[in-house]
Amino acid sequence: MNFRYVGSAEAALLAPLNRQLIIDEGHRSKMTVPELAERMRQWLSEDYKAVVFEDHVVLGYALFRFEPEAVYLRQLFVLPQYRRKGIGRIALDWLRKHAWQDKARIRIDVLIGNERALKFWRSVGFEDYAVIMELENTRGQEAAPGT
Repeated sequence: MNFRYVGSAEAALLAPLNRQLIIDEGHRSKMTVPELAERMRQWLSEDYKAVVFEDHVVLGYALFRFEPEAVYLRQLFVLPQYRRKGIGRIALDWLRKHAWQDKARIRIDVLIGNERALKFWRSVGFEDYAVIMELENTRGQEAAPGT
């Protein structure tokens, strides 16, 4: 398997993969592939870096940025037909050895309902640290009393 960095010029390569990731993880984002390509282009022209994993074809990618105390891994994606073959583990190992060797901590966000992802991340050594909670504020859209 080969690993290579990609820049903002290859955002269109990552956008359909990002869309598939959104679907797979059950994220509520409705962004289209062109919108995702533009967002990816912006991220890669600013502070994010991306690495693609390939073996004659693209197998997946990782999107991350360096923060003062950690690497924030925003996305790690392996195409469905290549999952459960060790590619995610190999990619994570490569990233730790070659891209993140100066960082002691790696942070990720996982949607609470994404059981497959939670199982994968725990299997490679990640531990639960925090839960982010939210409330849809439908009452904020109602008129306040007396108005």
